[in-house]
Amino acid sequence: MREADTFIKELKLAEEAGAVRLVKGQGAHRGHVAHVRLESPIAGYRHLGRHPIGGIAGEAHRKIVDGLALHSGLVVAASQIASIWSRAKTCNGFSPGDADTVRIVFILAQAVLDGRHAGMDYRTFSRRVSGDSKTLERLEGPVVRLIAAILDLPPDAKPREALRTLGLEKFAPPLLMSGQLDFADTDLSQTRPLYFGIPPNEAERIRFRGTPTYVLTVENYASFNRHIIEADHSGVGLTIYVGGYPSLATQHALGVLAGKLPRSIPFFHWSDIDADGTWIFQTIEKAIGRPLLPHLMSPEIAERFGRRATSKSGRRECPQNSGIAALVQYLASDKAKTLEQEELDPELPYIPAIALTTEQPRTGESRLAVENQTNTQAA
Repeated sequence: MREADTFIKELKLAEEAGAVRLVKGQGAHRGHVAHVRLESPIAGYRHLGRHPIGGIAGEAHRKIVDGLALHSGLVVAASQIASIWSRAKTCNGFSPGDADTVRIVFILAQAVLDGRHAGMDYRTFSRRVSGDSKTLERLEGPVVRLIAAILDLPPDAKPREALRTLGLEKFAPPLLMSGQLDFADTDLSQTRPLYFGIPPNEAERIRFRGTPTYVLTVENYASFNRHIIEADHSGVGLTIYVGGYPSLATQHALGVLAGKLPRSIPFFHWSDIDADGTWIFQTIEKAIGRPLLPHLMSPEIAERFGRRATSKSGRRECPQNSGIAALVQYLASDKAKTLEQEELDPELPYIPAIALTTEQPRTGESRLAVENQTNTQAA
């Protein structure tokens, strides 16, 4: 009874404040409260010393964007976050009380979009932009989510891998290459290393002892090693390991190397058959500024050796004149299969000067694709 009396007193105080109206019963119950009507939510908030969630979200939004010159995509993102907060929900683990932290996320994202990270390592960039060298490492996930809505990033990459493709990394990994190569004034013909590595920004100093028959870039390190040991042990081509998702420094190096070779030399790329593999292909295609052909990457190979994808990435935009357009279209199907490149044995890319099979595959296809087609026809 004591709790009930206290409750009725609180309701009467709310009524006096104009927040609610108490409706009494009739007859024998006229002395009792039958129900309570809400008269003014604003008066109720004022009476309780609280603020509407919409106002809290609006104030948090102002904290995030105040004084910042943001890309239009970030402006939209900030409004979307405020909209989610106004429904009393968190956004990517952040609540309105985290507005100061979210503001730093937007500052870092805008700095990347402005290119302020160029020529800097991870922690130097973080320190200069946020005042703390480790801030980016703590917030790289949210930063990448903002940037990914504006720039084309690999769909399934980890945040740090995605930032590396934009040139934001601690230090660029070495560029590993195998072929008939020399470096600056050093003659490597006597030692003939399996492969050697250089900083990507030193690609201009690479010299070719002879024109390679082909150029092949490879995503996976194991496949890179297997290719130069099992398929091209004599080094007739130039094989390059791009380090998974190629960093911006690696992309620039590939452009430099492509510029050193005649347009008649075919360029190939070998990746996993999945959305990330096609992203890497298109990135290298843009970097070299010349036609690029898929190696062991075709719908036929996926159908023969692949497995049905457990999760589906969104359909990628791909120009019809891209060398990977057919595979991108195939992967957009609900019945598409994916394949890790390590599942395949290495083989030389098909070029007219090297006859790998009695039946020549079409440009960009592999021997496996032709075998699959032949077996299907025979069946």
